[in-house]
Amino acid sequence: MTFKGFGQRRFVKPIIDLLNQGISLQKIVLSIAIGATLGVIPVPGATTILCAIAAMLFRLNHPAIQLANFLVYPLQIILLIPFYRAGEFVFNAEPLSLSASQVVGMIKEDVWAAIKFLGDTTLHAVVVWCILAPILAAILYYLLLPLVKRLPFKLADPQ
Repeated sequence: MTFKGFGQRRFVKPIIDLLNQGISLQKIVLSIAIGATLGVIPVPGATTILCAIAAMLFRLNHPAIQLANFLVYPLQIILLIPFYRAGEFVFNAEPLSLSASQVVGMIKEDVWAAIKFLGDTTLHAVVVWCILAPILAAILYYLLLPLVKRLPFKLADPQ
């Protein structure tokens, strides 16, 4: 299977299917942008519920927001340590000497011990994420909107 075929099946086709259901283009793109933004919050295990809550609160498309969340999961793990380091810098906190795989391993082994050990570090990282999240969501929205507009689909309810 080629990457083009994989990308078509995994990324493009689900978006076209959603658009063919009559959901507005802007709502789909906003759902994807919010899902991707929430998907990189430096709190492993929290993104699915956060995306579900955001979809309900802002009347976003659940499949689109969860698809984006799922697709950025590797980025969440990759960005854990940079978010932790940024939080340590902003709050002038003592740096932890952990890798992303060690953090994920701690969470898998004993979630409550991990929360206790990583609590302040995670809180600091989340504050940094909160500062960056609106910027990231806006950038994603405005980058994705013209790309999604070029996809072959029919809007049932054009807006």
